Amino acid sequence: MNSFQQLALELGAELLDAQRLAGGVSARVTALDVRQKGHCRRLVVREYGRQDLIRAPDLAVREFQLLEELYRAGLPVPTPVHHRPGLLVTTFLEGQNGATALADPRQLARFLVRLHALDPAGMGLPLLSGPCPAPAAPDESLSESRIRSALHDLNQGEPGRLSVLHGDLWPGNTLWQAGQLSAVLDWEDAAVGDPLADVGNTRLELLFSEGEAAMQAFTREYGKYGDLDLDRLRYWDLRAALRPCGRLASWGLEPAVQAHWERRHAWFIHQAGA
Repeated sequence: MNSFQQLALELGAELLDAQRLAGGVSARVTALDVRQKGHCRRLVVREYGRQDLIRAPDLAVREFQLLEELYRAGLPVPTPVHHRPGLLVTTFLEGQNGATALADPRQLARFLVRLHALDPAGMGLPLLSGPCPAPAAPDESLSESRIRSALHDLNQGEPGRLSVLHGDLWPGNTLWQAGQLSAVLDWEDAAVGDPLADVGNTRLELLFSEGEAAMQAFTREYGKYGDLDLDRLRYWDLRAALRPCGRLASWGLEPAVQAHWERRHAWFIHQAGA
């Protein structure tokens, strides 16, 4: 009996098929077709990577409980079904991945406004941590030393409130149907912190994948409904710009795409004041 057959038994179901899903970066993601109480259904199994579990051994139960809260709040997320250490089972949702569907930046902004309006109390999420320590050999292909120097000189300011953060909202973590956002996935980086942390990160991700016009459209839409302090946003843009440092080369990009993203990253940190 393989591990997925055993998992199906835990769910009171019979395993019909298991297919590895593309796109999982930090976790192995598999679709399971099962027969349960006479009905066939498709589930998604997320097996977290070793580094994530070292960082947060309780990641599965934490994400399960968060998804329960978000689903009850009416946000477009998968329904949590089951968890055990290192593994989460959710419903399977149809849709085209935003990395290939050309995600609508305005809908992403409105989603974040709804998420950031939730009360984080009682959700069991960690506080957003500070920047990771500077490495011995900074990634100067992305001007890491310059970014860190600018962050040192900037005051991040005090947020008006703390919010639930997705932590990694980019088009590849979304699903779309008929041009509408149908699901936001991959909540393992969720935390409590300044909502502009999410805004800065999604700005950079949209710049990478869709260009400056999409980034600006996202920012304007968020500003219509959410608190958008442009002075503090500079700090969070630079925090977001640190994330690819030392990692971009491992993202499996074509050389021409990587070079293009490096140029966009350079523009991004310049507009943030670095």
